[in-house]
Amino acid sequence: MHATQRLHWITIAIVTTVACGAAPPGLKRSPAERMATERLKATHDDVLAVRASRKPVEPSPGLVDYRAIFHAHAEDSAHTGGTRPEMLAEAKLAGVAAIFLSDHHRPPRDFFLDSWRGPRDGVLFVPGSEARGFLLCPTRSVLDKMDGSPAALLEAVRLDGGLAFLSHIEERPDHDMADLDGMEIYNRHADAKKDLAGVAWLILRLTDPAALRGFQDDLSRYPDELLGAQVTYPDDYLAKWDRETPAKRLTGVAANDCHHNQVLIVKMVDPETVLVGTNVDRDDQMHRVSAKLRPGIREMTRGHAAGDVLARVDLDPYHRSFANVSTHLLAPDATEPALREALRRGRAYVAHDWMCDPTGFRLDLIAGGKPVATMGDEIPYEPGARIEARSPVPCKLRLMEGGRIVAEATGDRLEAGIEAPGVYRVEGWLTLDGEDRGWVYTNPIYVRGASAQP
Repeated sequence: MHATQRLHWITIAIVTTVACGAAPPGLKRSPAERMATERLKATHDDVLAVRASRKPVEPSPGLVDYRAIFHAHAEDSAHTGGTRPEMLAEAKLAGVAAIFLSDHHRPPRDFFLDSWRGPRDGVLFVPGSEARGFLLCPTRSVLDKMDGSPAALLEAVRLDGGLAFLSHIEERPDHDMADLDGMEIYNRHADAKKDLAGVAWLILRLTDPAALRGFQDDLSRYPDELLGAQVTYPDDYLAKWDRETPAKRLTGVAANDCHHNQVLIVKMVDPETVLVGTNVDRDDQMHRVSAKLRPGIREMTRGHAAGDVLARVDLDPYHRSFANVSTHLLAPDATEPALREALRRGRAYVAHDWMCDPTGFRLDLIAGGKPVATMGDEIPYEPGARIEARSPVPCKLRLMEGGRIVAEATGDRLEAGIEAPGVYRVEGWLTLDGEDRGWVYTNPIYVRGASAQP
């Protein structure tokens, strides 16, 4: 999230006196409404109940479910607050097996050669870049192609097993997918950009002593629920994916977009004025807020001197961001070649792990009484075949084809016959505080009308 964008949101928030907005279409509650203490508690109680119902699912033969993070930033820009050693420590805390870095391009620095690559203390790091609207995961340096044509850049990235994904779909919904291996099907930053009312709610709570104390208490008790309040169904991302996959296999991944740059800060200017910003903002990038607008500022500044930090609230430590959304990869081991192959084949699903650990979630095509295909596989249509999805917890399961729900089930299993070729994926939804919220989005099984493509 860039400083100019944050400053714009803060400006809107400070002049807005509404603490929360109405729920957007399709949502029972707005993200700001979800941040109320009673809603956070109700969500947390339901999360605990869901987790208590969890039962292991037998894995697909020869495959292990690894939690991976895509679109991750550390030490790569002025608006990134985290470091790679910090990221490593937090990844271990969150049970993350691999991090695919997405450094911002900063010539003459080479993001591939000057970053981390390989296992470090049990976590695999894969260098990459967020550049030109793509997530780039080459296997060698492409520095000499970074400023060339998009086609030449993508060709260089994809040599020898490199991968390229379309990023920030909300900014380029009609982008051609011919030279890409996949796309983001969820983006944390996109959710944040849509939530002006929620940002207003946060900023207003920072500039009132009682509200600030309540906010800090909520964050200590319900940290994942607070960060997860902004999570919404990625309908625009999934719509593009559903439009494109009938013609081309495209692996869907989650954009975690973590920077550890949402440490909210209130800094004193004088007894009547504070600055509000984040840990990556200079003073001249922060917003000045007057006690004329927020009278509680006078209590906050009492006994302090100019320059003192009056409040510091850390919303997005890496471990919390990693739990917010991840990409699970199904591979025989957690080496870079094996995980790249899982990505290339679409053996992956996206999950909001803070709701419940989805490890073991399965999607299979059954023919002749046995599994013959799993996520990402391409297989010819066979009459009598059926889709089977299994979840480690009871949830609402939806079988999707072409953006339509073609079968539904409530529980830990969905079984449905396949009556025609199509691109079949599954969504798992959990009911939290009376709301159905998207939890798991699998990559599809491609059931083709003729022989399967290579």
